[in-house]
Amino acid sequence: MKLGLGADHNAFEMKESIKQYVQELGHEVVDYGCYACEEVDYPGVAFEVGNAVIEKKIDRGILVCGTGIGVAIAAGKVPGIRAALCHDTYSAERAQKSNNAQILTMGAKVIGIETAKQVVEAYLRSEFTGGNSGRKIQQIMDKEQEFLKGVKA
Repeated sequence: MKLGLGADHNAFEMKESIKQYVQELGHEVVDYGCYACEEVDYPGVAFEVGNAVIEKKIDRGILVCGTGIGVAIAAGKVPGIRAALCHDTYSAERAQKSNNAQILTMGAKVIGIETAKQVVEAYLRSEFTGGNSGRKIQQIMDKEQEFLKGVKA
């Protein structure tokens, strides 16, 4: 799987650890930054990863910031993206199986790296199952398109 990773300065070290871990699992990684501990605003990174998913440059994304909340909100602003904030393996699995979330987000100040690795692994080994969930996701996507049509440039 080709994964896009991104973080702000609060989560740079976690992103680097996750990058190494997913490469060890055999996945290809595209690093969207940040590239050091200097202050970086997370919205730009989240938008880049979200756009890369929509443009099919990557299969899924993993974003981390201090809490995981900001990157989830920012990535979710990219039309068509479903970003899920997960700090446990069950939520990570359900994010994919039930919600077809293309982006996993986590908080580096909320969970430790070993837990983050477990969450990432649960997310990556899960696949969207469709069924009743497919109908619900379609409703979300339809409403998103309805909202977008009402937006004036």
